[in-house]
Amino acid sequence: MTDGTYPVDSLLPPQRELAEAFRVSRDTVQKVLKELKSEGWIESRQGSGSRVVKTQRVQSSAPKATRLRRGTTLGPLISEAFEQPQVTLDVYTLTSESLDAHMRLQAERIRAGFIHPERIALRMLLPSTSLPLPYPRAVDDRESPRLTDRLHTITERHTSSLRSVLRELEAEKLVPSVDVQVRHAPLTPTFKLYLLNGIEVLHGLYTVIERQIVTDGGEAIPALDVLGLGATLTHHVKDGDPDSPGSVFVDTMRDWFESVWTRLSES
Repeated sequence: MTDGTYPVDSLLPPQRELAEAFRVSRDTVQKVLKELKSEGWIESRQGSGSRVVKTQRVQSSAPKATRLRRGTTLGPLISEAFEQPQVTLDVYTLTSESLDAHMRLQAERIRAGFIHPERIALRMLLPSTSLPLPYPRAVDDRESPRLTDRLHTITERHTSSLRSVLRELEAEKLVPSVDVQVRHAPLTPTFKLYLLNGIEVLHGLYTVIERQIVTDGGEAIPALDVLGLGATLTHHVKDGDPDSPGSVFVDTMRDWFESVWTRLSES
């Protein structure tokens, strides 16, 4: 859904096919589909399968030909960034979940020989684990610590995963140089930020919603949360004019990221 393979109104493959494709159990597939349903991405009906009802939206004033086939989505933008010899990616986000998925997709393209980056440098800013976050927060405050622990577990799992994915590319000599740095800042993310190769920015505000958060045990907890994948991203490109809106926005966000990375964050 992220890269446009399954657009709005399309049906996801049957659970058996998904389990085989991702080499997981049917129980895992069912949990994921339940989570996607709770987040409003799909609708599921007995006997009719799972239908996509929402995708990531990217508003861009500078679409390229590769983005016009299915509209502008985040996947093709990151894919284009990885087609360059030198890939730099600075990310500020609440969790590393969606970034992990994108890195796995790029790793598959590299292993298949479709792209040949010479260097990948990733810097990711996450909120400090000791920082009390306003979301996710259970409607019943007694359940909030469980949701905080769940958030940290998800973040740690996906951060470890994307580190392994990128470092394996270097170990297998598919990418000559890989540099992955993850730091934490004492800030509550109110927006998601991607800086691609120093010339493009994807920026999206988190919107607070009330939804059911499904635990690993299958329990649904009413809570206030934000959906990173659901946030509309605006796309800005640095062009040859230093005073153009795109160039000013990219430079401003790059300076902001650098200041937080240098002055506020820690490993």
